[in-house]
Amino acid sequence: MNILDKIVADKRREVELKKSLIPASQLMQSVMMDRETLSLAKQLRKSRSGIIAEHKRRSPSKSIINNSLNVEDVTEGYEQAGVCGMSVLTDGKYFGGSLDDLLLARASTNIPLLRKEFIIDEYQILEAKAYGADVILLIAAVLSRSEIKILSETAKALRLEVLLEVHNDTELEKSLMPSLDMLGVNNRNLKNFEVSLETSKLLASKIPDDFVKVSESGIGSIEAIKELRPFGFQGFLIGENFMKTDNPGLSAQKFIMGLEK
Repeated sequence: MNILDKIVADKRREVELKKSLIPASQLMQSVMMDRETLSLAKQLRKSRSGIIAEHKRRSPSKSIINNSLNVEDVTEGYEQAGVCGMSVLTDGKYFGGSLDDLLLARASTNIPLLRKEFIIDEYQILEAKAYGADVILLIAAVLSRSEIKILSETAKALRLEVLLEVHNDTELEKSLMPSLDMLGVNNRNLKNFEVSLETSKLLASKIPDDFVKVSESGIGSIEAIKELRPFGFQGFLIGENFMKTDNPGLSAQKFIMGLEK
């Protein structure tokens, strides 16, 4: 069993437990359900930088990245830096995140927030909306075409945007449908954690222009972004590069300033 299979198996157990503790009807009563969501896709289309910055404490591939910062400071720093949106890891076991991180981020900012999670159930989309997300992530590697359709349409019904992540041709072909807003190419192989920007370059021409193209993982330099832009990428998800510093907001600010020169 590879790490991705392990995470998903654990996630299924976690979701069943959560459903028994907090029924969907309770999530539907959240004040956030009536909140007008913000569009990350629109921000990326008009931005000069296209940066989506991430809040991530640790990961299975890198262990601890940064455990010492609070979410509010990171969020405010990112907003001041001028990022297009922020990705918040909510998985606890493998990434050290939580839904509370999402809630605290929402209370601290008015930029689009992506709930970064291994979503396998409609219940998690209700959670995302109830805790203040604007966008959800769907990972093609762990979902069938019919699951992607059901989950993305559930998100649209809740006025949430959908970023779908792929790693190869097969995942891309099974995933294309009108209920998606953004197509993310993950440059990290989730089975062995190797990273290559060639993955984004190879898949770029196969992504229709209806979707905002986002490149994820392994983007640690301004050069990497300049390399990917000619392939039509408008969004760049950056996590570890900022989070491994003492001041992710300042790190993001310097990066964006360098990018816009």
